[in-house]
Formats: sequence, structure tokens, C-alpha cells
Amino acid sequence: MNRATRATRTIRTAACALAAAGLTLGLSGCDAAVDTVDKAVNETYEVTYEVTGKSVDSIEYNAGGGTAAEPKLESVQKPALPWKKTVTLKGIEAPTVVPIALDPTGAEVGCRITYKGEVIKEEKDAGIAAATGCVAISPLAG
Repeated sequence: MNRATRATRTIRTAACALAAAGLTLGLSGCDAAVDTVDKAVNETYEVTYEVTGKSVDSIEYNAGGGTAAEPKLESVQKPALPWKKTVTLKGIEAPTVVPIALDPTGAEVGCRITYKGEVIKEEKDAGIAAATGCVAISPLAG
């Protein structure tokens, strides 16, 4: 049995156990809870990452294609700014973008994650070494 099948079974078992434990869902509630979890795990969504600032040396971001536990991270070295990238993620994968800047005269960096045109995470940092990260909860997790 592969990892995805085991994870799905574990999630389905946990959802049913919670329903059976008296969360007033009843048998049909168990099915509904399991269906909701399955949908969140298998559905895809798009986010857009944006990075601004000066002296940004690298950007690491969740590019999709991985899992929530093991995201597929990609890296861009010496990006042209402002930098923008739209990716497709799956289920409860966390949208993540981490820019890093080093400059003895002062670095500045900002990151933003948007989902359906709405900002879901935004951060800024400045200094000789500026590293900030935007990590958001999957919009499908809520």
C-alpha cells in the first residue's frame, strides 16, 4: 500500500472515529465528514507569490507537485524584482515563499501570497541580512 493510500485511510478512519465518538453527526455525518476531508485532500487551487525589495539573493517556494508533508520546493537565484509566480497546489499543501537578501548597505524584502485576488499572507523585513517568509494555511483546509 502506498503512502497516499495509507494517509487517505488514516484520515477517513480518524473522521469516522470522531463522528462515532459523539460529535452528533450520526452515520450520514460520518460520510459527510469523510467526503469533506477527501475533497480538501484531492482538490487543487492556485496561489500567486510576489516578492519585492532590493538585493534579493534567492527565493524558495512551494511549487506544487509534492505533498503537505513533503512539499516540492523550487529555488530562484538572483531574481529580477518585482518577482511574481502563480502555482497550482493540492489539498492542504501550505503556500510558501521565502525570499532571502544579504547586503551590507541594507537589504529590503517583502513577500505576498494571494488566493483568488485576496492577500492571504504578507510579510516584510529589512537590514543587512533580510529573510522573511510567507507561509499560509491552505485555503482548502478551512
